[in-house]
Amino acid sequence: MNPVPSTASLPARAGDPQPTPSLEREIAELMVRALNLEIAPAAIVPTAPLFGDGLGLDSIDVLEIALEISRRYGFELRADDENNLRIFSSLRALAEHVAARRTR
Repeated sequence: MNPVPSTASLPARAGDPQPTPSLEREIAELMVRALNLEIAPAAIVPTAPLFGDGLGLDSIDVLEIALEISRRYGFELRADDENNLRIFSSLRALAEHVAARRTR
């Protein structure tokens, strides 16, 4: 499978709530646990790319993260969402998306 290219330079959508540092930390912990990453959650730089030269995730990793996000925060991340490149571009972008849509 081809890794998703980084789009970390894309701005967040206007009106999206800014994530709190604790939400970023919580999602980083979720990612490390779900993917069995050999990195401390605190070592994930919120603005660094999740794919490629960043954290090095691939499309299978995104599916795992999406499933865990859905379970924990009560909304579905869809594979056909045209914003997925932006949503999964960095920990911060993912946390912004979760902050705007979470039901739990």
